[in-house]
Amino acid sequence: MKESEEIIQALLKFRNERDWEQFHNPKDLALALNIESAELLEQFLWKNPEDANIEKVKEELADVFSFAFLLAEKYGFDVKEIILDKIKSNGLKYPIDKSKGTAKKYDEL
Repeated sequence: MKESEEIIQALLKFRNERDWEQFHNPKDLALALNIESAELLEQFLWKNPEDANIEKVKEELADVFSFAFLLAEKYGFDVKEIILDKIKSNGLKYPIDKSKGTAKKYDEL
């Protein structure tokens, strides 16, 4: 079993044991993902990055990943495939010779 599939199966088991699937429609999963992302950002608010509480960052990041995996599962997406496809697409938008060492957006290169 692929690691991503193992993670998804563990999330589904946890969710289903609590009868929470009824709340996990794509819209609400996307909203939850955004909220958890904001909670991750909050760990850095008004601090230097090195002053963030690493344990809280880890917890919030796990929540972000969890809702992202559940949303991918809801649509039947293969997590590995969609990430590798996105990297390939970004490689075309950000060729090394134009983008190396710069934070400019692709349309500004």
